[in-house]
Amino acid sequence: MGAVPRHALLSLGLPDAFPVADLDALAKGVAALAARHATAVVGGNVTRSTGPLFVEVTALGSVKRRRVLLRSAARPGDGLYLSGSIGGAAAGLDLLQSAAGGSDARDVELEACRQRYLRPEPRVRLGRLLGRTRTARACVDLSDGLADALHQLAAASGAGAVVDAAAVPIEPGARRWFEQHGRDPLDAGLAGEDYELLFTAPARAGRRLAAIGRMARGVPLTRIGVITRVRGVVVRRAGADTPLPDGYEHFR
Repeated sequence: MGAVPRHALLSLGLPDAFPVADLDALAKGVAALAARHATAVVGGNVTRSTGPLFVEVTALGSVKRRRVLLRSAARPGDGLYLSGSIGGAAAGLDLLQSAAGGSDARDVELEACRQRYLRPEPRVRLGRLLGRTRTARACVDLSDGLADALHQLAAASGAGAVVDAAAVPIEPGARRWFEQHGRDPLDAGLAGEDYELLFTAPARAGRRLAAIGRMARGVPLTRIGVITRVRGVVVRRAGADTPLPDGYEHFR
């Protein structure tokens, strides 16, 4: 965390019937994102797949030793912060898998959810700012959801956390979508692949956080809780604490 991306490797396993036009579009998308972050695609591999399409990306970067952000460095009393919002990717996947997947794109909020799932925005600049200024103590990304990130950060730091349910920012379209389908927006969003950053910062970092917020190019930073000495992660709703559900597990 906090590294500058330098190089990437792209490996593809292509089914016989995979359209050439789709391959061109995939390659152009990778190249465009790499160019935005001054990253060179320096190699990889292409092979035949007898099953589905396989896409593997390996990213390499560099960071000074004192600017590395580990998930194991949180301390009791640190504020717990989240970039952006959650729930958009989970709602976007729901939309794409339902009859609403091809609905009117003029519904701006729901279209934003689809894009959060289809085109996640890597928080490279924010991660670099947090590391370069040494504002954050610990940091982890939400590639497997907020619940997973919270459990990983707390366990690695030998600490616990209290999350204020009312403070967690939910993507507006996701809140509307889940409420319309009888689901709690926070519970539904905890496992979404939102690719935001979860980080901790000490109380004295308030001015630096405010400055980073101004430099983050429209990415809001929200305090959603606090790191505690008591192990375990709980969600506080209306004064009552309940254990945070387990996050996504790859081999469960």
